[in-house]
Amino acid sequence: MQQKVHPDYVLMTDSCSDLSQQQINEMGIHVLPLSVEMEGKTYFNYPDERDISFKVFYERLREKAIAKTSMVGIGQFMEAFEPILREGKDVLYIGFSSALSGTYNSAHLAAKELQTVYPDRKILTIDSKGASMGLGLLVYYAYLGKKDGKSINQLTAYIESIKLKITHLFTVDDLGTLMRGGRLSVTSHILGTLLKVKPILHVSSEGKLIPLHKIRGRKHALAAMIEMTQEYIDSSFEQTIFISHGDCIEEAMFVGEELKKRLKIKDIIYGYVGPVIGAHSGPGTIAIFFQGFKR
Repeated sequence: MQQKVHPDYVLMTDSCSDLSQQQINEMGIHVLPLSVEMEGKTYFNYPDERDISFKVFYERLREKAIAKTSMVGIGQFMEAFEPILREGKDVLYIGFSSALSGTYNSAHLAAKELQTVYPDRKILTIDSKGASMGLGLLVYYAYLGKKDGKSINQLTAYIESIKLKITHLFTVDDLGTLMRGGRLSVTSHILGTLLKVKPILHVSSEGKLIPLHKIRGRKHALAAMIEMTQEYIDSSFEQTIFISHGDCIEEAMFVGEELKKRLKIKDIIYGYVGPVIGAHSGPGTIAIFFQGFKR
């Protein structure tokens, strides 16, 4: 049977989805890059790594470089939306959590402004309340829905209905990066380093970073995340799980292989935590994303 396709709208996201260039090409989506400033130079977080390779970025973080991030502005969104609207197509943008960045708000305001210029077009925006490949996984579900023939309104309703089921579990290896990025106090950093604490965090229904557990030691933290995935995942269907990492693919694959032994999994997709998220989470981050019953 021939697949239904609605070519009258375009899927768009931002680079905090941490999707690879290959995935972006396969899904035919548009991605707007956020940027990171490091050592006096600004780099855009392009998925094809044209400004800075992700490996080099993490090498600099390990050398204690401080990275500061910037959102996508209203003007950038208008420049991205308008050519699509002029072609007579609609736009569905799924963005980085509004609780972590002003990027989604920029998209929403740009859409409102352009709606007056193109009253016959639809410019819809969804706040994913998600981050990294958790946002990426939501975009992947949107791609599958579009491929299956959902209209832009049907797809928007569907994505809104599942976005708070996309579970984010992650641990960081370097508490210093969280501290330098303003996500952790100096006192917590010192105590955590002395005690070799590896926090397990998640992204809440409000789209905020929330600590769940403090685990002693890296291996125990990874084991705890694997067990929590078993507990939280919706096992009523075979899922594609996304796992992102802060330049530690071997550990990410170890986690993935353990999950394959314990769960019925359709596929596991691995990817880098890009520079914008990585500026705060640091080298050694491991994150697991899947559909659960709730966040």
